[in-house]
Amino acid sequence: MTDTKRGRVRVEDGQKRVRVLLGSEVVADSTNAKYVWESPYYPTYYFPAADVQTELLVATGESYRSPSRGTASVYTIKVGDEEAVAAARVWDGAQIDEIAGFVSFRWAAMTHWFEEDVEVFVHARDPHTRIDILQSSRHIEVMIDGVKVADSHQPRLLFETGLPVRYYLPKTDVRLDLLVPSDTHTACPYKGTAEYWHVKKDDGFVEDIVWSYPTPFPESTQVAGYLSFYNEKVDIRVDGELEERPKTHFS
Repeated sequence: MTDTKRGRVRVEDGQKRVRVLLGSEVVADSTNAKYVWESPYYPTYYFPAADVQTELLVATGESYRSPSRGTASVYTIKVGDEEAVAAARVWDGAQIDEIAGFVSFRWAAMTHWFEEDVEVFVHARDPHTRIDILQSSRHIEVMIDGVKVADSHQPRLLFETGLPVRYYLPKTDVRLDLLVPSDTHTACPYKGTAEYWHVKKDDGFVEDIVWSYPTPFPESTQVAGYLSFYNEKVDIRVDGELEERPKTHFS
């Protein structure tokens, strides 16, 4: 495994077979893809050009410039009548040797992504991220502006690398009368798609403060239907002790 840093960028060799499809056509299939941290929170897959069906790429004549990674030529991917406009970047002007000549794809523009034979959603999974879900008997109380909105002795604690522990509570231990459904949905490659609620207050609402995964991915089924609150935005007591609000990118 290599670990290369150029500013905020990290590059590592992957060990999984990774496939990318547009429609039913395999555009890239590689056991030598690299993880590239284009953002600090999760990686993107970069593929050796030899593992990409480059004949499906049509040059747009445009280029993409990254201050840390260099310059890439932009291509549209065409498969029959289907196309993903400006969805591929060929890093022919890379400033990082490990990705020179490699190809990356806009995740959302592609139809399917597979790690080995398992479909992956949202973005590439970070090889350094782990999720553990543990049943607990800790006493969890959630307060918003002095109002207790949840009180549970049967939480499920979700430990995710790089994030504070999340307390998932049975709906029967939450003041459902204070919850108002939101139109917001988010997606996580480890847990699935979350739905959200606002919490009613005397002077309005605290928006999108509660979420749940109604049909999580298999590794996270233990929190299916349970409710969780942003530790960063509410007061949580654990066994009677008030927790300090953590500082994260969700704060």
